[in-house]
Amino acid sequence: NAESWGQSSMAMSSPKGMLALPSAVIVDGDLVIFYEKADSMNMVKMEKGAITNNRFGNFHHVDIIGKKYGSKIHSRTGKGWMYALRPTPELYTVALEHRTQILFTTDISMVCLYLDLKPGKVVVESGTGSGSLSTSMARCIAPTGHLHTFEFNEHRATKAREDFERHGLSPYITVTCGDACSNGFGMALTDSVDAVFLDLPNPWVALVHATNVLKTGGRLCSFSPCIEQVQRVCTALPEQGYEDIVTIEMLLRPFEIRTVELDVPEFESDPTGSKRMRVSDETVADNGLERSKRPRTAPSTVSKVLASGSRPFHEMRGHTSYLTFATKGLPPQRGSEDLQVRK
Repeated sequence: NAESWGQSSMAMSSPKGMLALPSAVIVDGDLVIFYEKADSMNMVKMEKGAITNNRFGNFHHVDIIGKKYGSKIHSRTGKGWMYALRPTPELYTVALEHRTQILFTTDISMVCLYLDLKPGKVVVESGTGSGSLSTSMARCIAPTGHLHTFEFNEHRATKAREDFERHGLSPYITVTCGDACSNGFGMALTDSVDAVFLDLPNPWVALVHATNVLKTGGRLCSFSPCIEQVQRVCTALPEQGYEDIVTIEMLLRPFEIRTVELDVPEFESDPTGSKRMRVSDETVADNGLERSKRPRTAPSTVSKVLASGSRPFHEMRGHTSYLTFATKGLPPQRGSEDLQVRK
């Protein structure tokens, strides 16, 4: 059961695999993120004798092993280079194979915060998908917590289990192939789970099963793309004894930071002592009429200065889904009227 998971995991002194304490140097067998550009990354396992080929050339793993994480790696063909980065849940979200639509870091951060995830917590997730959220949850609850994730599709469940094993996350994640809406989460987890996350087309159907496994005071999150789904969930939550119900939508507005070289015009003093800009002898027009031609002055050297500026990107990720959070309340208490009836 869930408590046995917590007791057995107490023996683990530190996280393993992707969540292990950082090492400065890449060694044989490590998982490395090949960073090509901001929206193009791949996770590769280092193996002596192996070669990774992409549009930037041929990258021999023997040239990468022994280098520090963050190093710029040049291809032997000389076509280009990449960065070799240490895998993190954030980078994994970008680099993973998308078997389904995934949660991105903006939503993931709020889910982990509002579900109060920390080491030792036992969590149930319904809708494993590509494992993006699962990886971040495991990072939050390791090394003494455990995530039980349920996936309806057998192929996706198998692939997720393989990914977690390859990334060293299997001590913290158990993948079960099953229909949470019909079959629930199993009797072994009854009243022993700290948080439940539902990523389902009809989450209100699974609420009764979530209630069975949640501890009193446990937190629940439902992830729904359509507002009609949110309405049905928010109607069903109070009927199941939930309190503190709130729905939020996360919209991320990234800014572009750029350093540019700007011209600094030179000024000269006029007889009054004030400063004015030097002007060439080109005709200056005012309302379509020629004003005058100033005498040509010797060309001045315009100085340069580096300046940093920021502005919002022209494109941003818009609506992803709505996040509905709630807390499982205390069981119904027998009131004074009930006591009067019993007397």
